[in-house]
Amino acid sequence: MHRRAPHFHPGLMTDMYHPDSAYVSWRTGLNGLTTFDLYTRTAPFGGAYLLVAGLEAALEFVQAFRYTPEELRFLAHIRDYDAAFLDELANLHFTGEILAFPEGSIAFPNEPLMRVTAPFREALLLEAGLLQAINLSTLIATKASRIVFAAQQGGRTRRVAEFAFRRAQEPLTVARASYIGGCASTSLLNAAYEFRLPATGTVPHALIELFPTEEEAFEAIAEAYNRYTLLLDTYDPRQAIHTAIGVALRSQETLGHTLAAVRLDSGDLVADSIYVREQLDKAGLSNVRILASGDLDEWKITEILEAGAAVDSFGVGTSLGSGAGSTDLAIGGGALGAVYKEVWYVDETGTEYPKVKIAGAKSTWPGKKEIYRHPYWEEDIIQLSHEPRPDNYQRLLRPVMRNGEMIPGSMPPLSEIRELAQQNL
Repeated sequence: MHRRAPHFHPGLMTDMYHPDSAYVSWRTGLNGLTTFDLYTRTAPFGGAYLLVAGLEAALEFVQAFRYTPEELRFLAHIRDYDAAFLDELANLHFTGEILAFPEGSIAFPNEPLMRVTAPFREALLLEAGLLQAINLSTLIATKASRIVFAAQQGGRTRRVAEFAFRRAQEPLTVARASYIGGCASTSLLNAAYEFRLPATGTVPHALIELFPTEEEAFEAIAEAYNRYTLLLDTYDPRQAIHTAIGVALRSQETLGHTLAAVRLDSGDLVADSIYVREQLDKAGLSNVRILASGDLDEWKITEILEAGAAVDSFGVGTSLGSGAGSTDLAIGGGALGAVYKEVWYVDETGTEYPKVKIAGAKSTWPGKKEIYRHPYWEEDIIQLSHEPRPDNYQRLLRPVMRNGEMIPGSMPPLSEIRELAQQNL
């Protein structure tokens, strides 16, 4: 049985209620210039900030948004829309303006990460695609930045590798956002190829188990590569490190090959890493790094480093790839929860109307807004766009699309985005 791979249909990257709402707008003739704010009400992971990412994917979605004849036939099949409405959709594309935080910016709850102004139907139909792009990337970039920060405890630089592919929500998006957040490399070769990222990896337990003995497995790996990593916890990490040291000294003497690192993926990471470090140092292998992996996140990394773990770098997979919180600490995760709310409208006569939703904690702030940051990060100010800019404050929303066209420089190289993110962090 052959399964057809799913195709990307930008015009169908909406929820059902978007074309339904556009149809009501069309029938009533209400399609004035409208502004929507995209923002979050809270910061993820019980934290205080967001590391903004996903703008490039969001803009690519906007540029690609069209309805093909095939998609219009599908809409006509599932809903009895007027044929003239479908004719309008056939010619619909984005003609408006978008302002946004640059990728790699730090933002805070209730600050519009993106401000979209366009005829109502255009702006509304983009909602879900924009939210999906910003929600996932910002969640993962923020998670990565927290994990990388935890790994720097004590002022020491410890690299974090992203190992999330097999459990990631969207592997390529996760790899890209993790790199923005500070991860040094990815295990996913497709992401390394697509984004020109450093690719790193060790060996699986299955390779160790392939050989009759652990020593034979270690010798085969040492013979294969000039620089290599050995996995210690297939059977007994404290026995394995002595085997690894023997193999490393022999391969260094006879082949000139170097043991670069050993990995601990389970067990008592604190006690075992301390023991492994002691044995490596005694054998004159002080340059061999200890890599820890296995269901790690920012809280577990902090915990084991505070307990004195002798770890030089980390590989983080599941919690990073899923943007997970912590069940132990009752901290939520898994989704960012950004929203897209109408805040301003201009009718056909040119009359302007601020728009507001009254719903307790979910109430919205009306009006077109700007966000300005104090030069020394003492505060951000959210104010209406027509109000004067505070002296020496930095404007955070930057124009990225105007009249439906991309503004040059709106999608800088990933290396520049990462550099901006690290400076801001």
